[in-house]
Amino acid sequence: MASAEAHLEVEALPPISEGDMNEIRAALEKGDLRAAATKAQEILANEEQIQLHIAVTGESGSGKSSFINAMRGLQDHEEGAAEIGVMETTMECSPYPHPQDSHVTFWDLPGIGTPDFTPDTYLKEVQFDRYDFFIIISSSRFTYNDATLAEEIQARGKHFYFVRSKVDQDMSNERRLYDEEGVLKAKGKQATEIRPQRYDEMALLASIRQDCERNLARLGIRSPQVFLVCRDDFSMKYDGPRLLQTFLDDLPSEKKLSFLRPLAITSKEVLRQKKKELMKYVWLKSLTSCGASAVPIPGLSTSVDIAILVTSLKEYCRTFGLAEESLQKLAEQVNKPVEELKAVIKTPLDHEITKDVVIKLLTKSIGSAVQYPLLVLKVIPVVGWVIGSLASAAISFPSTFFLLRNFLSDAAADAERVLQKALEGTTQKSHLWS
Repeated sequence: MASAEAHLEVEALPPISEGDMNEIRAALEKGDLRAAATKAQEILANEEQIQLHIAVTGESGSGKSSFINAMRGLQDHEEGAAEIGVMETTMECSPYPHPQDSHVTFWDLPGIGTPDFTPDTYLKEVQFDRYDFFIIISSSRFTYNDATLAEEIQARGKHFYFVRSKVDQDMSNERRLYDEEGVLKAKGKQATEIRPQRYDEMALLASIRQDCERNLARLGIRSPQVFLVCRDDFSMKYDGPRLLQTFLDDLPSEKKLSFLRPLAITSKEVLRQKKKELMKYVWLKSLTSCGASAVPIPGLSTSVDIAILVTSLKEYCRTFGLAEESLQKLAEQVNKPVEELKAVIKTPLDHEITKDVVIKLLTKSIGSAVQYPLLVLKVIPVVGWVIGSLASAAISFPSTFFLLRNFLSDAAADAERVLQKALEGTTQKSHLWS
């Protein structure tokens, strides 16, 4: 811990109201740690209940259901997956909660322009106010109805995103026109700007994107932005990573963590933002652990709520994909043995977090709490100085703070190593590992 101070920076505070913050401060100023901890627990409980509703719409056969399944980390045939079909299988707004977090729900909406859902009444029929943002999908060209819907969504103050699906099929069809060396097969035909002499995947993707954007511009959409995706390896191919990042950038601060929690770590940026958002709540979890349910730990000069710490560490593991099921899925996705991914992990996995593990980690963190108590005041300027004045929390709070903060950082480092190992030797590494 000799370099602890160098690695501690002022923490960003979670998006909680000024009233809640003042209530915690007032309780601490009175020396009422129990009341402050109770309020902190209430804030955390409310954050965990934040709902996120994402609407997905498009014409029949556009790939809506497959897109929803991909966003939820499911194959089309798996239990709980949205039903797929070339005919319009969605006749009503169908909710599909994320299997890892039921607070995030994707809604499969009927296609606009169907007999029961005409453009002039569509948003009313699908209950517009329910959704945080809209995804408009097409597997070919976007239509007048798509453009009209986007304009109405924007006029009502919500975000929308144009997603061009089934791009892998377009790429495969085009690749058939070239030989194994990537040279155009067609004899007697000259290469054109649209179809060059040599196969160029990036140029083809740019051509598809530009065609969609030009078409939307003709339909009246100003500065349209289109994201190209495919069903398989959605979060790692084409514009999948950029689309996920755009969702995250546009979400209000209080909903970012809700979106991030179940999101698979497919890039270094997603990993960084998960860590950043989770770190904001470390001081609240530390305060809660020192509150009403705190009990003395035998052999240690501190009183904490071990159950809260166990739950928190498990949450960090799950959020960073350090759980058996998540690792197994990633291994299958990149076609590597799961043991190869596990070999780079240094922290305990989700199922390995126990009371004994937490006490062992707490013992190590107490040394930091004693040696660097003023650092906690530095990184939590709002309440740190008050907690430092309470004898009952003088060791307990900084101990749990260092425990949670260090484990979170270690878990994030493990997730980074796992992702790096998973991407070794793949074509995705260059644009995801940045």
